[in-house]
Amino acid sequence: MVALWGVALGILLVVGIGTRKMALVPTGSQNFVEAVVDAVRGMIAGLLEPKVVGWAFPLIATYFIFIAISNLVDLMPGVGSIGYGHAVAGGLPFAVDHVERPFLRPPTADANLTVSMAIIYFVMSTLWAIWYNGPIGLVKHIFGVKGKIGGFLLLPMTVIFFVVGIVELISILIRPVSLSMRLYGNVYGGESVLTLMLKMLPFGLAAVPFYFLELIVCLVQAIVFTMLCVAFTATLCSHSEEEGGH
Repeated sequence: MVALWGVALGILLVVGIGTRKMALVPTGSQNFVEAVVDAVRGMIAGLLEPKVVGWAFPLIATYFIFIAISNLVDLMPGVGSIGYGHAVAGGLPFAVDHVERPFLRPPTADANLTVSMAIIYFVMSTLWAIWYNGPIGLVKHIFGVKGKIGGFLLLPMTVIFFVVGIVELISILIRPVSLSMRLYGNVYGGESVLTLMLKMLPFGLAAVPFYFLELIVCLVQAIVFTMLCVAFTATLCSHSEEEGGH
C-alpha cells in the first residue's frame, strides 16, 4: 500500500506540474505529459470507434501509466530486498539471509491490486457494451446469428451460434482472471528471480543482466494489459459489416 500511494502521488505531482501552466505550444513537463498521453491515445484510437475511445481512454490510459510505473518500482534499490528475515549468524548488524517480509514491494506484485483493477475494468467494459449495443443488442451481439443467413439454414445456425455465444460468455467472465493473473504472475515472478539472483555471486552481480530483462518485462506487461483491455473492449463495442456497422 505504501508503494502504491507513492506511485499515485508521483503521478499526481508530475501531471499537476505538467498541466499547471498550459500553453498552446507545449514545452518542458507539459510536453512530456502530452507526449505520454498522445502515445497511449494513439494505441487505442486505431482499434476502437471514436465514441468508444471517449469512454475507454481515461481508464485504460490511467492503467497503462500506473502499471508501467508500478512495475518499475521493482527495480528500485531496497524494494523487496530490505525487511524482516532470518538473521545471518555472525554477520553484520541487521543482516538477514533472506527477506521474508520486505518493507516495500512493487504494487503489481500483489494479486489484491491486479484483481481489483481487472474487476473495475470488467464492470466498466460491461457498461460500455450496454451503452454501445443496448441491453437487447448486447444479447444479440453475443448470441445472435452472424452474417446474412436465411432459409432452412437459419434454425441450425441459430443453435450453433447460441452455443458459440455461451462459450463467448464464459470467455467474457474469465477475462478478469486472465488480466489479473497474467500481470501479477509476471511481476511477482520477476521479483522472485531478482531476489534469487541477488544471493548469487559476490555483490549480487548475477542479478545485473536480469535487471535489464526485468526493465523490458515491466514495460511490456503494461502494454500487454492495456492492449488486452482494448481488444476485449473492441469485441463488445463493434459491429460487423453484416450487422450494418462500419
